[in-house]
Amino acid sequence: MAPGGACDGCRGSYDEMLKRPHYIALGLMVFLTLVMLNLPGKTTARLKLGLGSLFVPLFGLANSVQQVGARTGDAVLPRSELVREKEALRLQNQELKLQLMQTEGMVRENERLRQLLGWQPQKHWKLKLARMVGREDSNWWRTIQIDLGSRDGVKVNLPVLTTEGLVGRISSVSLTRSQVVLLADPNCKVAARVDNPNRDTGVVGGSGPLDTGIVELGYLSRTADLKAGQNVWTSGLGGIFPKDILIGKVLDSRSEDYGMSTVARVKLAANLSALDEVWVMTEP
Repeated sequence: MAPGGACDGCRGSYDEMLKRPHYIALGLMVFLTLVMLNLPGKTTARLKLGLGSLFVPLFGLANSVQQVGARTGDAVLPRSELVREKEALRLQNQELKLQLMQTEGMVRENERLRQLLGWQPQKHWKLKLARMVGREDSNWWRTIQIDLGSRDGVKVNLPVLTTEGLVGRISSVSLTRSQVVLLADPNCKVAARVDNPNRDTGVVGGSGPLDTGIVELGYLSRTADLKAGQNVWTSGLGGIFPKDILIGKVLDSRSEDYGMSTVARVKLAANLSALDEVWVMTEP
């Protein structure tokens, strides 16, 4: 026999050996199928339940992985959306830079005009951040305590404000604490100016605990040109508060003293009922 024929015979025997495991597995499957068909109903049900308990956790795990993948896909923004947001932020940043440039130019022009008129230049506010540490139940609408005292340079009558507007003034000082009398207290008087063509001036005072967010602006002229929504600022005429600190907005007005004067209700810009951090103006 030729050598090539002998090799072909060996290859054929090797292929048959590889096929034997397949035949064995197929035979086992047929045998198990026949056995399950001949088992009693209760035994078959238990067997199915056991097999199900093995595969169901795997199916649940696959489902959980699929849900996590879906949530992750929802949380990750598309690249196009990120590009749009980046572009919007870039444009906003450019706009803010232009506004800052314009503001700096206006400041320089204001300083130049003040020098030409012989006016004193305006000084930048010097502020210190303070946290509210106390509020009495009996007069919570009138005073608060803050964590700055004389060792921090705090003195009586220094103005206190938030980023929204004026809050009140320092009424008493200890080494590490200070008491602030709020605008809601009728004893806290503030010289104020209405932002209108007449620049009407008056005095702001608290109206009591019924509505601590509203104060009264009195001593206004009977011809005061008041309209709802006009801003009310400190006028700087009282000697305690510097001018141009926002107090609030005009709500409405009424005549008093038989029409000889006007009183306006003002909605405070700062929320006196939700104070947490305030700023003390150390050099008004």
